[in-house]
Amino acid sequence: MIPIEYFLVLSAILFGIGLIGVLSRRSAILILMSVELMLAAVSINFIAFASYLDSDAFTGLIFALFVITVAAAEVGLALGIVLRLFKERRTANVDEASLMRW
Repeated sequence: MIPIEYFLVLSAILFGIGLIGVLSRRSAILILMSVELMLAAVSINFIAFASYLDSDAFTGLIFALFVITVAAAEVGLALGIVLRLFKERRTANVDEASLMRW
């Protein structure tokens, strides 16, 4: 069996890459991809702890499914906002988002 530390290190690396991507990028699409990396890291943690702490219970797997569902909803909503921003401003730069009007 693979030690849980490997999963935690993988999750920390993915979360760190995602956090750096969110903080340093200006393109909305790249920010969305970074958020998805962070959510994948959280799912890895849930599944790793679920399999190591209690392999008979499915609580970690259920939480991971909820994370995947929230990620899918987030991508759908955020892509709609990005498309609207691109239609109005001809750019996907998040600095332009503050200039949107109703």
